[in-house]
This record gives sequence, structure tokens and C-alpha cells, in this order.
Amino acid sequence: MLARALEANGIATTSVSLVREHTEKVKPPRALFVPFPFGHALGRPNDPELQHRVLKAALSLLDEPRGPVLRDFPDDAEPGDQPPAPAQASGIARAASVPDDPALETTQMRRYHEQWLARNAGRTAFGLSGIPATRFRGVVRFLEAFASGEDADMTERPADVPLPNFIRYCADDLKTLYFEGHLAMKPAAGGDEIARWFWGETAAGQLLRRVRDRLDASDDPRWKAAAFGVAR
Repeated sequence: MLARALEANGIATTSVSLVREHTEKVKPPRALFVPFPFGHALGRPNDPELQHRVLKAALSLLDEPRGPVLRDFPDDAEPGDQPPAPAQASGIARAASVPDDPALETTQMRRYHEQWLARNAGRTAFGLSGIPATRFRGVVRFLEAFASGEDADMTERPADVPLPNFIRYCADDLKTLYFEGHLAMKPAAGGDEIARWFWGETAAGQLLRRVRDRLDASDDPRWKAAAFGVAR
């Protein structure tokens, strides 16, 4: 792994772990296990005090001359330090009325995502797929074709990126566009509220459920792994 390669060249490394079992198996040189949900490695959003504590705890592991070292954060956690994990797709029922055109819906959501970018100095988690938001209508059409069973692909997919990985990246960007766009509309919205809106009330959420179903139906473990990332 990258950390070991850096350590071999005299560069000390540290990391933050969200899955203790995985970290115990991989044994990176230094890791801080945090009890936060996926997507919140540093803790509750917009809580700089907590996030700085996490960063300081992770960086303090650099004082350890050799590893593997696995520490828990924090030893004296306050009850409010652990944000609840947002609801997952499998636990959210589809609303009675949901838009039926995810491409049109995505185009509309782009306006709100642009507002998010303007208010946050361009800060975003969008970009894993390498495709700009202005071209995401085409990404949605690609995902629709894949979900319907077609032999779909995109010329933008890098040759060294397997199809299921690329689909996962596209799905992550689609979720980011919606989640950040929703925060532009409702800045006080919490993770659970946003998740329930996305998976229960949007055409994009229903599309990703169908994408997940096709990936999960494969016997290829790489496809099944991607399915878990697209919609749990």
C-alpha cells in the first residue's frame, strides 16, 4: 500500500480509519479509528472544533517511531461527538410521487449545486468521475442504459478504470451533486434528512437503486462491491 512505500523512503504516514476490522487486517503504519459514519471521517459537518481534534489525534500518531499503531478516537468521547449515521437506501421507502426523468431532474439540481459552489468558495466533493457537472445529463443517460441491461459505456471512462469502478464514481458524483445542492436549498438540513429525500423522493435515487440491482445480480465480486457503494 502507498503508506508502506512512503515509509520505506523515510516519510512517516498516518491515516484515519472508518472500518476497524479492515485496518486490523491491512495493518497500516499508523491509523486512528473514528466512530463516525461513512463520509464523515472527521466527524460532524460544520463542527471545526471536533474536526480539529480528530486531525490533531491523527497527527499525534507521527510521534510513534514504528508501527503498526491503531488508536481509538476519542478515549473520552462526549455523547454529542458522534453524528448518527444517515439512513441507507435499503431502509427508505419510495415516496408515492417521484419525478420520472432523472436527466431533467439532474439538470435542475445543477443550479442549486452551483449555488453551493458559490457559497463555499468552490469547495466540493464532486469530481471522482472526471466528468464536469455540465455534462452529467449524459452520465445519467449512461446509467439509465446500464440499469436497463444494455451494454453501456462512456468514451470518458479511462482505459485503466474498470466499468464497475467507473459506475461507482459516477454514482458518487451524482449523489454529491444532489446532496450539496440540497444543502444550498436548506443549509440546516442534516444527513438523515438529505438521505431520506434523495432515496425516497428523487428520480436519481430510484435510478441508482436500479443500477445497484444490476450490479448486485452479477456473479463478479467486483460488480457486487460496486453495488454496495452505489446504494446500500
